[in-house]
Amino acid sequence: MSAIVAEGVAKYYGDFPALRDVSFSVAPGACLAMLGRNGAGKTTLLKILAGLSAPAQGKISIFGKPPRDGEARRTIGVLGHGIAVYDELSACENLRLFCRLYGVVDPAAAAETWLERTGLARVRDGLVREFSRGMRQRLAVARAFLHEPRVLLLDEPFTALDDRAIAVLQNLLRQALAEGRTIVMSTHQLREALELATEVGLINRGRLGFHGPRTQAMLDDPGWIYRHYGEA
Repeated sequence: MSAIVAEGVAKYYGDFPALRDVSFSVAPGACLAMLGRNGAGKTTLLKILAGLSAPAQGKISIFGKPPRDGEARRTIGVLGHGIAVYDELSACENLRLFCRLYGVVDPAAAAETWLERTGLARVRDGLVREFSRGMRQRLAVARAFLHEPRVLLLDEPFTALDDRAIAVLQNLLRQALAEGRTIVMSTHQLREALELATEVGLINRGRLGFHGPRTQAMLDDPGWIYRHYGEA
């Protein structure tokens, strides 16, 4: 069974077609780097995959279930543009709250594990509103991973991260792939994404212009895919 299947997905904002007949599948344990210029439709697609938006046409399945199905939602970890943590709670309180929302069996243990893995254990009881941006970013990374999701959906995950947060995230993503988790990331950071990717997609004006294995040519020259499959 595929981890993710998109079949004929379309999305409109008024009369504007943000996505048009997008179809692809991603195998368990694969990492798909979804590329495209600003406004191409990447964020819209990620929101639909995460169940945060509904397609106008077509359907999505996550391990055979709709993304808004309760069981499917517990298998998905999302890291989006917004940091999406609660400023008036401590780092530990934030993670324990999200653990309960995801039905994690031992919220206290999971929170402590992910505070340690993201380098935040020493500030576990600090209020998030007092954190630096980099610390808040690492807490958001912990939030996306703490329920051990089978599928990770990452929207521009490296944009605006500080160096430490980038290193933490890259290490966690490599570990996730080694454990057989499935990753879809939309990004402009070509080199970082292509180093992790097993396959690549390119969206042009809402259409999927390319989907295939990541090749050595793409690694050697990150602009290669845009020259060969980009907009005319």
